Amino acid sequence: MALFRKGLFGRITSVLRKLSAFLAPLALAGTVQAQDAPDPPFSGQAKAEVVATLGEKLRSNYVFPQIAESASATLARLSANGKYDGIDNPQAFADALRGDLREAGNDRHLQVRYDPSFREMSPEERGAAPSEKEVRETRRQLGMQAFGIHRVARLPGNVGYLDVRFFGPTEFVAPGYEAAMQMLSGMSAVIIDLRSNGGGDPASVAQLASHFFAQGDERHLNSIYNRVEDTTRDFWTVRSAAPRYTGPVFVVTSDYTFSGGEELAYDLQTQERATLVGETTGGGANPGEPMSLGHGFYAFIPTGRAINPVTGKNWEHVGVKPDHPIAAEEALVEAYRLALVEVARNEPDAPTRAEYEALAKSELSDIAELPRWKHPRE
Repeated sequence: MALFRKGLFGRITSVLRKLSAFLAPLALAGTVQAQDAPDPPFSGQAKAEVVATLGEKLRSNYVFPQIAESASATLARLSANGKYDGIDNPQAFADALRGDLREAGNDRHLQVRYDPSFREMSPEERGAAPSEKEVRETRRQLGMQAFGIHRVARLPGNVGYLDVRFFGPTEFVAPGYEAAMQMLSGMSAVIIDLRSNGGGDPASVAQLASHFFAQGDERHLNSIYNRVEDTTRDFWTVRSAAPRYTGPVFVVTSDYTFSGGEELAYDLQTQERATLVGETTGGGANPGEPMSLGHGFYAFIPTGRAINPVTGKNWEHVGVKPDHPIAAEEALVEAYRLALVEVARNEPDAPTRAEYEALAKSELSDIAELPRWKHPRE
């Protein structure tokens, strides 16, 4: 299969493991959770070795070298001073180490998890072509999560609704985006719900964003600098993405919206292509890789940083600011109201316009088709 070129499966598996690091409830990588089996005895030497390995991985890979040095020194000092001596449970140790790492590094992408089934891919494995079985299994895993597309709907007033929960590898999710956009292509306005989106593959963010620009309107959406490779990769709208939607777009956000979810919101906002409604997002703009720490532990370490071509900055620490701030629970109703106002304004037929205006003034929260949102952390 030409689509699955050499080295692609390594990237696919890497993306799935990244997703698993942030979206553990989705179990995208088929990871066996450690609580499924009793924890083995856990020695002080093992804890010290995990802390030391984490420090080495940070110094070699973390996108900001000075912070890596400072954070690794802080963790080493805490370990030497007995901070973790009383912890004899691997899960509890991972939680404690993760908390200290995030505080020292001030980066919500930083993770430490305990999962004895995790195995870091070798360079040879990353470069190997996937087998048909591996491709089928990856597709099956993603398909069980509808390729990240939680819901596509038409709301009263001819307003489209698209709820995207994560961004899987482009080779698998792009057909899903095409199908969803085909359904939304006749809408008078579209709402993209990112309130439960935890991130994923930046190439897939660009893939979905491309559907919201006219054919031929090529945009530089984002760039990512990689410290380990000392390279910068640019992400542009994808020429082959179809169909295209050029009507009004509204994006709904929450404080849970993170990483790739934030990027889509930021890309569309900075390109003046969408109106953002909701809460300031989580503030994670540094993509990275899961890395083994030994003894059943692994860390997710950011190796890169996003650079927006319009602002020259990103949303790290500060989050993406909505144009219309409102609680996430109320954000969809507000976005729907704004969409209806826009639809009515653009409607040439007077009776239909009056109908849309009346709908915009009604109690929208009572409309049965409008999904109710629950915070993923609840």
